[in-house]
Amino acid sequence: MFKTISLSLLALACSSAAFANPLVIAHRGASGYLPEHTLPAKAMAYAMKPDYIEQDVVMTKDDQLVVLHDHYLDRVTDVAERFPDRARNDGRYYAIDFTLAEIKTLRVTEGFKLDEQGNKVAGFPQRFPMWQSDFRVPTLAEEIELIQGLNKSLGYNIGIYPEIKAPWFHRHEGKDISKAVLTTLKQYGYDSKDDKIYLQCFDANELKRINDELLPQMNMDLNLVQLMAYTDWNETMVYQNGQAKPYDYDWMFAADGMEKVAQYADGIGPWKPMLVDEKSTRDHLMIKPLMNHAKQAGLVVHPYTFRADPGRIAPYATDFNDMLDVFINQVKVDGVFTDFPDQAVSFLQHNTM
Repeated sequence: MFKTISLSLLALACSSAAFANPLVIAHRGASGYLPEHTLPAKAMAYAMKPDYIEQDVVMTKDDQLVVLHDHYLDRVTDVAERFPDRARNDGRYYAIDFTLAEIKTLRVTEGFKLDEQGNKVAGFPQRFPMWQSDFRVPTLAEEIELIQGLNKSLGYNIGIYPEIKAPWFHRHEGKDISKAVLTTLKQYGYDSKDDKIYLQCFDANELKRINDELLPQMNMDLNLVQLMAYTDWNETMVYQNGQAKPYDYDWMFAADGMEKVAQYADGIGPWKPMLVDEKSTRDHLMIKPLMNHAKQAGLVVHPYTFRADPGRIAPYATDFNDMLDVFINQVKVDGVFTDFPDQAVSFLQHNTM
């Protein structure tokens, strides 16, 4: 179907979503240094001069949009202590069950899990200490105004990279989060592919709906990114006869999967091991077919997540910079999601070919 063409020419032929230099996307802000998705983490990320700053968006009981990685609150806040009777049957505290005013009363900290004794254990113990200082859950509007305000006062043009979280869940709960997010984006001037924004989502059915229905209805045309997962992650669910079952991602990894994605999206956001086999060594790098398929389909590729924490360096890399070198200079991705945007920016300034 596709004629043989050099990658350099293909890059020029791609949509306006393509950029000459690899992008640095601040994953949940400067989340390697401050609690994720808090305004201080976003301000710190901004000062590190990435190309984009990410926002994960969920909806509250009173239809407000907040920036939170999960559609529940208990991994990063004190909700269990503040509202002990508000958990669902699965023991989780869902943002959609709380008003914005209630969520604004919660303290935010580093992500944690409970051990067998019920103690809170930080997911990244070497990062910002738990429950220190005062952090809150921001709204999407608050974060956009922070970034746009800094763009004005400092003269930069740092973009936003929002993710619509679990639209399948929100719609099952009676809320159209996609339409709400698009309404807010348009209100703040993000309505074309020329604007400094990518909109991402794991839910392929919803991303198709956004591309085919919502964007045309709202006179918008944004760069869309299909986030990729494996089916057994249960990242996206579909409801059949009232029962939720995992969405089948297998088609995306087939030879024609990327051609199908390119019909409704401008890029993909794969997990790093989807591009480079974890069995690789520094002397024998095994790049998987997905990268070539994506480029042949004209898609930009922004893998996640590059972390410098102990134990988070890929087995075929010696350190964080070496891991970046593999993906940027050998795999030749178009951008990286990282918790450490300062280190990625520094690497690009000194080590790109």
